[in-house]
Amino acid sequence: MATLKDILRQIGAVKKTKQITRAMNMVAASKLRGAQAKMESFEPYASKFVEVLGNLASGIEKDIHPLLIKKESVSRIEILHFSGDRGLCGSFNTNLITRAEKWIKQQQANGLQCSMTTVGKKGRDFFKKRDVKVIESHVNIYGNVDISFINTMTNAFIGRYMADEVDEVYMMYSRFISMARQEPTLIKLIPIEPPKADEAEDKSASADYIYEPGPAELLIELLPKHISVQILNAFLQNETSEHAARMAAMDNASKNCSELIENLTLAYNKARQAAITAELMDIVGGAEALKKA
Repeated sequence: MATLKDILRQIGAVKKTKQITRAMNMVAASKLRGAQAKMESFEPYASKFVEVLGNLASGIEKDIHPLLIKKESVSRIEILHFSGDRGLCGSFNTNLITRAEKWIKQQQANGLQCSMTTVGKKGRDFFKKRDVKVIESHVNIYGNVDISFINTMTNAFIGRYMADEVDEVYMMYSRFISMARQEPTLIKLIPIEPPKADEAEDKSASADYIYEPGPAELLIELLPKHISVQILNAFLQNETSEHAARMAAMDNASKNCSELIENLTLAYNKARQAAITAELMDIVGGAEALKKA
């Protein structure tokens, strides 16, 4: 049985842990507000971009640009995988890594060669020890990403696709749905599959546009930008999801610490009461022995 000193030491350690988890919760909440504001301000632009692209593609043949044409045979694929740089965010990284590993094994079982570009230290550390070729790794870049960096990534993917080094490019990230739900999402980046015009969110905006220059020239110009928009949106969604997951995890950890402190305090009181009772019994026993003597 633990001594009173041991129980007090445990209570002190749990209280210190609770202070750390509460501080991390507040830091995550602060970072979440900034990341969520960026994500929400970018969302209208991304939605309108998809709408215009869908309207353009609806009246143009797909063979106008190689990025729209599916290759006849697919044997090599690449996935852009997002994860976090740090832990202590619940199952956030585990869900992304497990989902990607399962998907890659399915593709390899179908005879496809898989390669990866990773964003985040957790994903990089996991997959570099697996039977997957990691082409590029980007760590500690969340919050510092600008459009020039995104365009560089986009040009690298397009270059490998045009050089027949890969036949398809996918992207997996965590989509922010709510504070309590972040969902791993897989989408195809290349070849581009433009959404249909009737699938646009704002159906009242399905009127004809006047394009200058012509629709074909404008579509060719927008295709690489569409990939950049998708990647930038994934960065913002994944960063927001990570902060939300960490905030929830630290909040749960703080609650668990409070429950543990209550249980340890109860155990301390019981042990202290038992010690006092034992001492009283010793005193009463000694007094009775003196009387008989």
